[in-house]
Amino acid sequence: MVVCGLACWRCRWLLPLLLGLAIIMGIIALAGRGWLESESAPYVQQASLWESCTRGEEDLNWSCESLMDYGWGRAAAATYLVGFVILVICFALAVIAFSVEILRFNFVRGIGGLLFVVAAFQIIGLVIYPVKFTEDIPLTGDNMFSWAYGFGWASTVVVIGCAFFFCCLPNWEDEVLGNIKPTYYYSSPERAPYLN
Repeated sequence: MVVCGLACWRCRWLLPLLLGLAIIMGIIALAGRGWLESESAPYVQQASLWESCTRGEEDLNWSCESLMDYGWGRAAAATYLVGFVILVICFALAVIAFSVEILRFNFVRGIGGLLFVVAAFQIIGLVIYPVKFTEDIPLTGDNMFSWAYGFGWASTVVVIGCAFFFCCLPNWEDEVLGNIKPTYYYSSPERAPYLN
């Protein structure tokens, strides 16, 4: 029977795959217009990380205002974007690290440390945005932080989880590389008298 836990050489691509998933969610968050939306009809407000758009109840055209005109808008976009760029770099380093035959475990731990930096940058951007947005932008009707903002948080949660695993993976170095001999346990001394 083949057992493939987290600390298994055959499953080494699981962590880079999760980082790739975090990148996809980060792209959706960066490109999505659903950071803030009207909660119910009439849909008169929507915002992305980059701009805020409103329209009248009878109007079909959106009137958009750039959030880059605000200091907090630039700060939120910059911190989330810097975290995303470092995440892409970590993904490339993870693919390189797990592709070589001799895995450098200190290198893997460094990737974990960088992922904590990614999480810190993304959390800063995700906290600045709603706090300052609700203070500085006039809101119309009932609004909610929506799906694209949720993808930003989902990406951050995956990054935090991967960071812990990358930092802890060197503790299982022998198991990952297959350097440990199996241990056999016998249930009774009669079956293994030489163990006494």
